[in-house]
Amino acid sequence: MVCTKKLEQYAKENKIPIMEKEGLEFLITFIKENNIKSVLEIGSAIGYSAIKMGLISDDIYITTIERDEKRYLEALKNIKNFNLKKQIKVIKADALEIEIKEKYDLIFIDGAKGQYLNFFIRFQNCLNENGYIITDNINFHGLTTKVDEIKSKNLKSLVKKIIKYTDFLKNNEDYTTTFIEVGDGISISQKNK
Repeated sequence: MVCTKKLEQYAKENKIPIMEKEGLEFLITFIKENNIKSVLEIGSAIGYSAIKMGLISDDIYITTIERDEKRYLEALKNIKNFNLKKQIKVIKADALEIEIKEKYDLIFIDGAKGQYLNFFIRFQNCLNENGYIITDNINFHGLTTKVDEIKSKNLKSLVKKIIKYTDFLKNNEDYTTTFIEVGDGISISQKNK
């Protein structure tokens, strides 16, 4: 059995952002408790979270999108090593330029932080009737509460986009969103009936 510890080590050594352990454990428990069978993931990186989701059960299917060529190839290799090719489909594309027709029980947003709002708007129509949109890194290393202390102009701009996204979630009357203080902050949005 291949071990995910090697993926964690690779991510650390190559400075590839993967989900924090607490957040990932929460996501896996959420998938089990809500009987999620299909996931659309925005941002594959090296396939770590897709693999962790795929390992829950052999009747869970994940479509994951990655635009970076090197990470895409690494994700393909890792998914093959875990014998999850039948369950996980990796698409090399910019998520904002791809058309997805399928519907999913869960849309997991963990790609470019500055594009969260665009990802939500673009993919919300891919959600099954009782589905969920989960977003990771809502707190962005605690910086969303310290925006005035940020010196870097680019970083400040990025953090402001995340704050704008959380405001959008809070004020979106089509969805009920819960914010969970786990890992780097997670939001769970479910469409109102």
